[in-house]
Amino acid sequence: MAYLTEDKIVILGAGGAIGSNMMQAVLTMGLSPNVCGYDPFEPGLKGAAEEMYHCAFPGAQLTWTTDIKEALTDAKYIISSGGAPRKDGMTREDLLKGNAEIAEQLGKDIKAYCPDLKFLVVIFNPADITGLVALVHSGLHPSKVGTLAALDSTRLQTALAQHFGVRQDEVTGCRTYGGHGEMMAVFASTAKVKGTPLTELIGTDRLTQEQWDAIRGHVSQGGKKVIQLRGRSSFQSPAHQSVMMIKGVIEGEGYPWPVGGYVNGSGFERIMMAMETQLTSDGLKLSMPEGLPEEIDALKASYQHLVKLRDEVIGMGVLPPLDQWSTVNPNL
Repeated sequence: MAYLTEDKIVILGAGGAIGSNMMQAVLTMGLSPNVCGYDPFEPGLKGAAEEMYHCAFPGAQLTWTTDIKEALTDAKYIISSGGAPRKDGMTREDLLKGNAEIAEQLGKDIKAYCPDLKFLVVIFNPADITGLVALVHSGLHPSKVGTLAALDSTRLQTALAQHFGVRQDEVTGCRTYGGHGEMMAVFASTAKVKGTPLTELIGTDRLTQEQWDAIRGHVSQGGKKVIQLRGRSSFQSPAHQSVMMIKGVIEGEGYPWPVGGYVNGSGFERIMMAMETQLTSDGLKLSMPEGLPEEIDALKASYQHLVKLRDEVIGMGVLPPLDQWSTVNPNL
């Protein structure tokens, strides 16, 4: 089996449902034979590794460990799903303190064991904040850290395809920006349904304003709905999309969905949020989204929500004050 690279890819939280799916996806997609799974819960991790061995991937060199130093040494790509999971009735923000502390340690471990990392994907919630915390403490350049933001946009695409009764890939340009979750900014102006701009359909008998409002609400609560239906948080979609992000960096051929990245300019200061992005072999490049005035206003509101969360984390002592960030990470 031909692999795209021999570089070491590390999956943190590999004993869980998301992490074990990511290990399988890395090997199924042929990204690298050199995959290491890490989890502090040894029985679950060992069980996940055994399942991967039983798949018998040709050429695979799968390893697993409960030692974070062993896991991260020589790592070139990391996907971290290693936070506490979201449960029914919880918001992403409910996870803030505990997962922010996990992200702080992740950043410090990266600085200690793999400072030449090519790319880090953070997916544990609230991902915009945990990604920011990991970035600050890792010492990495901002282009080397991204957070999973695609699921909001893919949920919008799914909802529109189901509403119009068309194939999912016939709905194009679906974009949500800002925070990942209930305060996201849903853009209608970028989307098309079989080539027809969505803005021309909203307010017609094909998509009434009430129906569009319901779709936007459904998208912002998409993760909550999965928890209610399955009794657990999403694991297949975040696993797939996060591995696709790593694939985009390895191949240098991009990634079709928004990514959460470090923003410091254009009125959005020192925050991690989903913007229009490119993933290349050099990492993440961001650009300011274009949209209707009300969409930009929604993006600004989402940013203010994230600023509040960021400042809470600073108040906890997990992040240093803003004027000290560059002393912790000279790339900021």
